[in-house]
Amino acid sequence: MADYILSGCSAADLTKEHFERIGVPYICFHFMMDGVLYPDDLGQTMPADEMYARMAAGASTSTSQVNISEYVDYFSAFCEQGKDIVHVTLSSGISGTYGSAANAALIVRERYPEREIYVVDSLGASSGYGLILDTAAGLRDQGMSAKELASWIEANRLRLNHWFFSTDLSSYVRGGRISRTAAFFGGVFEICPLLNMDSQGRLIPRRKIRTKQNVIREIVQRMVDNADNGTDYSGKCYISMSACRDDAEAVARLVEEKFPKLDGRVEINNVGGLIGAHTGPGTVALFFWGKERVD
Repeated sequence: MADYILSGCSAADLTKEHFERIGVPYICFHFMMDGVLYPDDLGQTMPADEMYARMAAGASTSTSQVNISEYVDYFSAFCEQGKDIVHVTLSSGISGTYGSAANAALIVRERYPEREIYVVDSLGASSGYGLILDTAAGLRDQGMSAKELASWIEANRLRLNHWFFSTDLSSYVRGGRISRTAAFFGGVFEICPLLNMDSQGRLIPRRKIRTKQNVIREIVQRMVDNADNGTDYSGKCYISMSACRDDAEAVARLVEEKFPKLDGRVEINNVGGLIGAHTGPGTVALFFWGKERVD
């Protein structure tokens, strides 16, 4: 058993059971819906179906990151157990949580100078961040030290490819990211934006694709073009989705057809409260190891 703790946060969008199975504790973000604050706790307090149904009905949403005080308490609990820590955060390109965790680590190191605390920016999100944690847990179990693991994640995090598409633009309108006019014409012409994460962990629009069927084919083609060893890819593949399981399953079927050497079936998870509060329903995201993100 490792003599340190590998940890993450709930925005990695794995299931509670998955986190427990790989032995990775997590700290929860928060989201607000219609003025009420909820923990983003992997659907334990508010199931994903309920959250997205309320959003589709027009509920207002906002989010808040884990603050320094919460991180101080979280890290201190592990130090009290005599454990070093490798904590992997949600991408700094979409959240300030890396800064909060790093500042908290400075405070905790002063209290527990004998402990090592490594805070690593995943430059990832949702189940892509989750796949980084899953892979890191395997390396931990193979005997990698805390310092070695933190260095490995930093060296390899940009190889975790993130591709997203959305078929429902209503949350983008509410969040001010697109105009009502653009959303109207997007709906008329069945436009589905295709996005990915760049080398700074920011979500970047790449193409506007007409029809759901075409964007499903295109997102899988991006995996063909970028996955390690192409269609001989033998790693894991995760999908996260927000209230559009049929679309996610269509992507999964095509991935499994194109990549016969996958490590197990494609795993489909829910987009949690933190990220889902911004994307709304209708988003599918595909994650795999492959070529390094360079832009």
